[in-house]
Amino acid sequence: MKILQIALPVLRVDTAISPIGVIPDWFLKVPEKRHHRGPHPEDETNFAPAAAAALSAAVAELSWLLTRSYAANSALKLVGDRHNLTARQRIAVRRSSCTDAALAQRASRRLAPAQVAGRELWIDGYNVLTTVEAGLAGGALLRARDGALRDMASMHGTWRKVRETTPALDLIGRALAELGTGPSVFWLDSPVSNSGRLRTIMAALAQNRGWPWRIELTPNADKVLIASDQIVASADSVILDACRAWFPLAEYTVEHYVPQARLLDLAHVTARAGP
Repeated sequence: MKILQIALPVLRVDTAISPIGVIPDWFLKVPEKRHHRGPHPEDETNFAPAAAAALSAAVAELSWLLTRSYAANSALKLVGDRHNLTARQRIAVRRSSCTDAALAQRASRRLAPAQVAGRELWIDGYNVLTTVEAGLAGGALLRARDGALRDMASMHGTWRKVRETTPALDLIGRALAELGTGPSVFWLDSPVSNSGRLRTIMAALAQNRGWPWRIELTPNADKVLIASDQIVASADSVILDACRAWFPLAEYTVEHYVPQARLLDLAHVTARAGP
């Protein structure tokens, strides 16, 4: 696995802040006609080794500001402008940053592989799947300050099957089997287009492999996972801040089965103020 050592920190947003204000979703979106969950055309530059120092400093500074209760959007604009970051770099910085309190709380609820053996796992379906798809397709993956692995993909209410979908599902299944987990319940957001189609694909694969999967559609997967007392597999910061316990299934799958993934290691940053 190729790892760029970047001292970076994490939350999730669908828009970013530019010098001219909020960046609309259409600007960040890769055309839906794509056949891969691969990198954005500008990611070779956005996440090149030459950008590592600025990204590292930006995550450290944003985490410092968030820890001191600065407004997230204003803080991101301040840090992004200071380091002249692009729109996608700002998204990466935001997704890789978190407060000191969130860092400690998420770490205390994170489970090791041995701790999920034989236990039921409730899985944030789209969250885990898109990260593994992106890893297979060469998209940028971020190991954030809280240790969670996050991607730079964005579905915008529509999911489309790509060439990496079935291989990614197969790898997730292999990972679960290797972990020796109990039954796995995948939760998919029903408002997302094609969720029914994805459920059919997953159910057929699980039946063919003999995997104990249950795939459920729900209006709000985040709400279900937050309210559950089961172990949750997700990298969504909102879920990680509220769940009882979580396991980094996407990270485990990528590390064990996708050695070619483009991973930016942002997990060891210390929050600090700018000079």
